[in-house]
Amino acid sequence: MSEPLDVLIVGAGLSGVGTACHLQRRAPWARFALLEARGAIGGTWDLFRYPGVRSDSDMHTLGYAFRPWTDSKAIADGPSILRYVRQTAADHGVDQHIQFDTKVVSAAWDSRAALWAVEALRGGVSVRLRARFLALCAGYYHYDRGHFPDFPGLADFHGRFVQPQFWPEDLDYRGKKVLVIGSGATAVTIVPEMAKTADVTMLQRSPTYMVARPSQDSLANALRRRLPARLAYGLTRLRNVAQSMYFYRLFRKYPQQAKQRLIGMAQAEMGGKVDIADFTPNYAPWDQRLCLVPDADFFHAMRDGRAHVVTDRIETFTPTGVRTSSGRNLAADIVVVATGLEVNFLGDVAFSVDGARVDFAKTHVYKGCMYEGAPNLVSVFGYTNSSWTLKADLIAGYACRLINFMHARGLVAATPPRAPDEPALPFMDLTSGYVQRALAKLPKQGAKAPWKVNQNYLKDVALLRFQRIDDGVLQFTRAGTGK
Repeated sequence: MSEPLDVLIVGAGLSGVGTACHLQRRAPWARFALLEARGAIGGTWDLFRYPGVRSDSDMHTLGYAFRPWTDSKAIADGPSILRYVRQTAADHGVDQHIQFDTKVVSAAWDSRAALWAVEALRGGVSVRLRARFLALCAGYYHYDRGHFPDFPGLADFHGRFVQPQFWPEDLDYRGKKVLVIGSGATAVTIVPEMAKTADVTMLQRSPTYMVARPSQDSLANALRRRLPARLAYGLTRLRNVAQSMYFYRLFRKYPQQAKQRLIGMAQAEMGGKVDIADFTPNYAPWDQRLCLVPDADFFHAMRDGRAHVVTDRIETFTPTGVRTSSGRNLAADIVVVATGLEVNFLGDVAFSVDGARVDFAKTHVYKGCMYEGAPNLVSVFGYTNSSWTLKADLIAGYACRLINFMHARGLVAATPPRAPDEPALPFMDLTSGYVQRALAKLPKQGAKAPWKVNQNYLKDVALLRFQRIDDGVLQFTRAGTGK
């Protein structure tokens, strides 16, 4: 049997490529590989091909800390982000370590060997690998299915039915009547793009907070013209993190004032030409994630009459469209179901430790990235109130610190113990449908460090970048001792 890997990374998307690059830079001694279930680098940014696909965070924070984003647009389109991820992988040689079309199905920890035995499927054939450390970077949702409500009468509909996650290449929507069901980030992206050539209506059960922002960051572009790229990028990143944290805390402290401000800004962008009730959510800002509207394109499509919004519920599909609960008939040649993702925590992998199955829903999370009773395992889960990559970078850096610490001291296992007297609080505090549907499957967090999941970048910098690895909580096993 071949020599075990030092680190096995699962996933070759934004997080997996970033983790591999951190590993090469900070732990060059480590032998590693990436397993990617699909046939290409990029994860989300390779999978999503729907019209207008773009980031919902600025690229100075969604980009890697070690690789400046140099395009003029801070709110970037999907293909540009995909090129960035792939070029990063190529420039760091990470692409040479990827095993494509390889889906992990199980991972079993053996304390005597201090190894993870990983089974994967490649073309229907079982592949087995061993690794001292696992880094799970496969994202947070199912790639092979989205959330699909049970629509009454769907079989009666004679038009085209489309899910954004699996956008058909042959779909010609020019001049067609398009009904987009949903009001989240995907719908807010698709509607203005399709409205350039189609008659588009967005059907929502309830409104979402939306905030306009220029796609180009004038200060960032000015800094890049005058300063070295890395310095300009770092300054912009720091400013954007500070702004994001400031407004998040302000909105949470003064929810009613924030609500009125957000609704007022939306109304101003649309020139008072729409019913603002369709843009007035029934929850406080940041109970759900805000939708970013670059260059106010969604608002302008509504203002100009190229797109429309209806707030209602579906009673049934009909041969020609949808009938709503209030009795409205919405005609459609094409229905786009942008009803959200289905959370898939840790990639549906069957985990066990010394023969005992691990149910992560019954564990507490340690420092936002490790789990009670699971040795030598780190997973990446980004922020819900800011850019995903900000936390992904911190977790990757922490993983490198941890394995370097263990390597230097002859330690073979690092295991978070049971969380003493910690309450079992939800892993995420958002009220979004995709979160609420998944809470029972997610691990729990506690009320205080290191068991609390921070939604605060500065707290995580202190926790993951500067706090001692041997913090008095994490338990270590020395080689040859079993202790």
